[in-house]
Amino acid sequence: MFTKFFASILVAGLAAVVLVACDSEKLSQLKPGVTSAREVREIMGQPNLEWKNADGTRIWEYPRMPEGIVNYMLVIGSDDVLREVRQALTEENFARIKAGMTRDEVHRLLGRPAHQQYFSLKQETVWDWKTKVDAGMVWYFNVHFNEDGVVTKTSTNFVPKG
Repeated sequence: MFTKFFASILVAGLAAVVLVACDSEKLSQLKPGVTSAREVREIMGQPNLEWKNADGTRIWEYPRMPEGIVNYMLVIGSDDVLREVRQALTEENFARIKAGMTRDEVHRLLGRPAHQQYFSLKQETVWDWKTKVDAGMVWYFNVHFNEDGVVTKTSTNFVPKG
């Protein structure tokens, strides 16, 4: 029993390290203002989702949930050149989540959540994003939606790692 538990922690830890190393190598190849959209796809792969803006720019989403603690948003200009690489899971973005926002608005700001769970007694759905792992704890930022898909509140929680 203990061996299986230890092995699962080891595998999860190794997966997270490999993911970070791969991302670091790939991101170092991206040069805003220089790298073309085609080159971004070659380096990063197909984005999980593409958001189109009125000004002709596009945001490509590269989530690293549920294993990672980052979600990347890459801004592609109307000229098909990379403009910006953003880490979506920041304290500043968490602070932007307000009651009344829609699921789409939250998704566009933070990227794909790690988990989504419906609570029938509260009649709410909660999305969460892993934000940090330290001192044997995994921390999450949570967004609570009512039945209409509108944010009612945010919260944070932690769970023991493993």
